[in-house]
Amino acid sequence: MDELVLARSLFGTTMAFHIIFATLGVGIPLMILVAEIMYQRTNDLDYSVMAKRWTKAFAVLLGVGIPTGTIAGVQLSLLWPGFMEVIGRVMALPFQIEIYAFFIEALFMSIYVYAANRIAPWMRIVSLILVAIGGLASAVLITNVHAFEGTPAGFNIVNGEITDVDPWKAFFNPSFFVTAGHVALSAYVVGSFTIASVAAFKMLRTPFDSRVYKFHGKALMICLFVGGVFAFLTAINGHESAQKLHEYQPEKLAAAEGLFDTQTHAPLAIGGFTNRAEQEVKWGIEVPWALSFLAGNSFDTEVIGLNDFPEEYWPPLFVHTLFNAMVGIGSLLILLALVAYVWKKLLKKEHYPKWLMWLFVAGGPLSILAIEFGWIFACTGRQPWTIYRILSTEDSVTATGNIAVLFILFVTVYAILAVAVVLVLLYYFKRNPPQKDIDKAESKEIPLST
Repeated sequence: MDELVLARSLFGTTMAFHIIFATLGVGIPLMILVAEIMYQRTNDLDYSVMAKRWTKAFAVLLGVGIPTGTIAGVQLSLLWPGFMEVIGRVMALPFQIEIYAFFIEALFMSIYVYAANRIAPWMRIVSLILVAIGGLASAVLITNVHAFEGTPAGFNIVNGEITDVDPWKAFFNPSFFVTAGHVALSAYVVGSFTIASVAAFKMLRTPFDSRVYKFHGKALMICLFVGGVFAFLTAINGHESAQKLHEYQPEKLAAAEGLFDTQTHAPLAIGGFTNRAEQEVKWGIEVPWALSFLAGNSFDTEVIGLNDFPEEYWPPLFVHTLFNAMVGIGSLLILLALVAYVWKKLLKKEHYPKWLMWLFVAGGPLSILAIEFGWIFACTGRQPWTIYRILSTEDSVTATGNIAVLFILFVTVYAILAVAVVLVLLYYFKRNPPQKDIDKAESKEIPLST
């Protein structure tokens, strides 16, 4: 197999695995913070128990996220030396600042875990806020390198030499704020819907009206509420992201929508697949004029088609399917949260029907799939460039061989880690069911943090 394909496959597999833990590492601290605030506002011990239990899960996930993130950093240097040469001179700031973000996250998580019962309530809130900020900052800073790849800024290349380097201009590249917002919002969606998925599954296996059923019901409601709000905000941010693509990476937007001919009043293609030979989206649903409005807030906006670019610059056309899957899942999650609110708050129903509960269970895995689809779309849609219109992926890759051996070894490591983290979580929560933690909290004989 071609070394370029192997290098992309290896790094892509690493990121596909790491992004699950990185995303949950941003989303779960927010839910812990929400539960802690709910506890202090209502004095309902169930929320305190939620916060503690979610903290335990977060600690396990963080323990896997750190080494996989380290592996990703090492692979950047090993597999993509051409890319790292530019990054090292122009875009080193995010990597340098990220160290401090991780330090803040780890320090204040330790304070919350080991000193929660010995510090004032407001100090617990402050600790969790700093944990959430640290986790978010780490994700945003590293993802900013990806934003830079799509909208490079802060340097020039003259006769093959990098000149006029402005690190801060590179840092605040044109898509920084939109990309940072998308990372944050989507991570909060994944964190909340993943916990909601677990809560819904436990409710299906617990007798109705039992103490534990009500405990999981409270967790489900706050997670669906938070997840629904952030899913809606993610959709709004997606509109802004599409406008950035229209302005800075038009062939990527064209590939995402299967648009071959430049036109105003361009239609939005929903579903189907892109047929290169016939240059159309097969079996898709076209919404007239919608793509032009999405791209420029006007039906008269001219959207550039793929035929205006050399074919070797076209992204892989399957990104249309990835884009639709991501958007479709996001829309479903918004709908699920809305249905849950209407069912519980407006219709005043005591419990959800089983079919709806199973949809809630599916929400967590689907949200993770949406993240995976979005990440693959973002990176694959930039091809054939590592740094858009400046450095090709082919010129970035290492000349060293034996990537196939590394690929097999790393995939084996990821499989072992995946099995290990699932077994550890199952073992811990089987040994510590909710009722046990609730009894501890109510008796106050044993501190909950021990």
